[in-house]
Amino acid sequence: MGLVSSSIPEDYGGSGGEHSAITGSLINEELAWGDLSMAMHILCPALFAYPVMEMGTDSQRKKYLPLVCNEKYRAATAALIEPRFGFDPNSLSTTARADGNEYVLNGEKSYVPLAAEAELVLVYAREDGDSQGFIIEKGTKGLEVGEREKNMGIKALATYELSLKNCRVPKENRLGGQKGCDFDRIMNCSRVALSAMAVGVARAALASRQAIAFMLAEMAIEIDATRLMTWEAAWKLNRKEEATKEASLVKAYADDMALMVTDRAVQILGGHGYSIKGGMA
Repeated sequence: MGLVSSSIPEDYGGSGGEHSAITGSLINEELAWGDLSMAMHILCPALFAYPVMEMGTDSQRKKYLPLVCNEKYRAATAALIEPRFGFDPNSLSTTARADGNEYVLNGEKSYVPLAAEAELVLVYAREDGDSQGFIIEKGTKGLEVGEREKNMGIKALATYELSLKNCRVPKENRLGGQKGCDFDRIMNCSRVALSAMAVGVARAALASRQAIAFMLAEMAIEIDATRLMTWEAAWKLNRKEEATKEASLVKAYADDMALMVTDRAVQILGGHGYSIKGGMA
């Protein structure tokens, strides 16, 4: 569909459109309005491609970006979350240790989308106290994908646990080379994208019933407030300004908003849907 490749420069196989966080927010919101699982599946390659496009070395861009710009969908993904309580992306348990011309990675990841079919994985690990990204190709020794996780929601998006056991990658596969990557910006872009998806999900849950007008009005207000906060953070990202505060606040606000709106939508329409389903049965 070109939703990922459209903002990748033509030199790397893309369409050369503007890479805009605001445009991305609009795309994320509309896709998530239709179906959250579908949105996350379609845009999954962006988890790999956009950090490489923004922060990768020229050789990394030339080698990897064309792979996600073909007409046929090719899965690529990123592995960040770890299976432990109190997970903190700035204090990762997964480690990367330099050893000659290679890095040795060890750790466990969870909720890695499309890991079983992904040809490329951008793994985030702790290196000398900082979170950095490492490009790992499918089939690399020491990279093991577990069984598909059984999640309560987003059923159409396959997620997996991923293990790294003395997984060796060339030093040139460190995202950004010797310079490394701006991990805070990567996280902020992710927070804004997820906030936009939360707005889309909440919009889909919003209905129109006069008898419960005040409840619906509050739901609509919260959706619009979250959208504006998302756009403000996206605008700062476009201007290359520091946006950690805005991105963190809107992600936290969007989480609460989506839960509130969808919970009220179930209260409003749940009984009606249940009775219709029972009648049809």
